[in-house]
Amino acid sequence: MLQTVWVSSPGSWALQESNSHRRGKKRCWKCRFVKTIIQHPCRRHAPRRSRKERMLRKIQICLCFCFVSGILYEISLLSSSVFSYLPVAQHYLTPEQVLNLGKSIIFLETTERLEPPPLVSCSVESAARIYQDRPIILFMRGLTNETALDMNTSYAAFSLLSSMKNVFIFPLQMETVFQETPLLQWYNQVVPEQEKNWVHVSSDASRLALIWKYGGIYMDTDVISIRPIPQQSFLAAQKSRFSSNGIFGFPARHKFLWDCMENFVLKYNGNIWGNQGPFLMTRMLKTLCNLTDFQGTEDHSCQNISFLNPQRFYPIPYPAWGRYYQVWDKSPSFNHSYALHLWNFMNRNRKVVEAGSNTLAEKLYKTYCPTTYEDLIQNAKHRDLPSPED
Repeated sequence: MLQTVWVSSPGSWALQESNSHRRGKKRCWKCRFVKTIIQHPCRRHAPRRSRKERMLRKIQICLCFCFVSGILYEISLLSSSVFSYLPVAQHYLTPEQVLNLGKSIIFLETTERLEPPPLVSCSVESAARIYQDRPIILFMRGLTNETALDMNTSYAAFSLLSSMKNVFIFPLQMETVFQETPLLQWYNQVVPEQEKNWVHVSSDASRLALIWKYGGIYMDTDVISIRPIPQQSFLAAQKSRFSSNGIFGFPARHKFLWDCMENFVLKYNGNIWGNQGPFLMTRMLKTLCNLTDFQGTEDHSCQNISFLNPQRFYPIPYPAWGRYYQVWDKSPSFNHSYALHLWNFMNRNRKVVEAGSNTLAEKLYKTYCPTTYEDLIQNAKHRDLPSPED
């Protein structure tokens, strides 16, 4: 019998024969059924069919129509149009079901906070607008399976994001994520309370495992998407000869990510910030490529992995991160960029987007996450309203 199975190559679903039918040339019953229906005799002098035969013929045609309609319906669920049906059933889908749709854009929140701040909301919203045919998933460590995420939640960002048809918010269950990867043994041995950089280390590990298992693109929650990324297998250069791990993309089961997970465990040192993050990506890339300086806006490539120019995501480098929160005489066009990393780790939430400030960050909010920006304006108005005591 034919079975529908997921294949990890970018393309999608395929029909494959089970083991019991791979031997010999025996056709499956569905093939024989369709063949019986479509191969009808039409000879000029064929005898007139009886009423019973005509009725049977009509039944066969109806069954064939139902069979074909069922196949087309399954295919339609896997096409980009799937998201037009999701607002009704969105909250009933599991992470596995959504991830198996393929080509997800994945964000991680590994702190325990439950209210995504505006920059996180903007990052997720901008991705949902740029990649409207792809699932956008925000995994949150602070959530549990019992946490109710409905439209009446007290957390405004949840309502804002869950109203977008291709956005999903799920609990981050690390033990489940690390299953079938080299990271599971490390996770079972490590003591989070004793780790100096646990929030960052656990995020570094989770993003590797998720993209290796399911494929897609990982983005930090301070990355604002401005246009689609055309490459499927890529790393983002933070500067010449140095890779970021704040954004990267690969097909499922890519060997580079498996090697990264093995090196993560082998060279683990949680006391050094970035040792399992950008330094890991850089040292693993150097085992494959002879990295050279970037000239102009060209990208580099080796071993079928694109090493994207710093202009793609880091046109404003980290020493100048504060420029996002300054007023520019003329705003940059970012014509060579796919997304912008706002360096929240450097900022540590000290500088925020304020309505009417005319900063570069405010203009980015207006353009790429207008719903988040509108919510920001409304919150500012509520704060400015006089209290009843006044």
